[in-house]
Amino acid sequence: MRLTFHTDYALRALIYLGLRQDRRVSIREIAEAHRISENHLVKVVHNLGRGGFIETTRGRGGGLRLARAPELIRIGEVVRFTEEDMALVACFQPALEGGGCVLIHACRLQSLLGEALAAFMAVLDGQTLADLLQPHRAVMAARLGLPAPLEAPAGTGPTRPGA
Repeated sequence: MRLTFHTDYALRALIYLGLRQDRRVSIREIAEAHRISENHLVKVVHNLGRGGFIETTRGRGGGLRLARAPELIRIGEVVRFTEEDMALVACFQPALEGGGCVLIHACRLQSLLGEALAAFMAVLDGQTLADLLQPHRAVMAARLGLPAPLEAPAGTGPTRPGA
């Protein structure tokens, strides 16, 4: 399975924001630090905002920040939200969409790959953004050209009621 650039950039943006919880950041900052397309990142950030992962504020003093504490952002949730198509092979597609397979219900491939996908997602569901940030916060910050972050105690990130 290969994740899309959209998901890759979303995870990179969340990591950057997790390292910079002390202030709002710009899309340009994230793009430059990760050496990725700013134009593509605009779409990713918009989508992450729609999904409730980040908050965006326009104008002077605006920017991006996490909408929830890193401990409350599950990696599996992000991947499910950003990936448009989790079908690994054609037999996962409904026949009405031009997919399907003549071997459907006679072959174990669909169930085998479905089981593998479920295991993959279970691993991602077991990890949070906070887990990705630890134990190498300082190393990641340095590689992104950021000052060494203060260690954020668990549960101190921004939270929203009902998030």
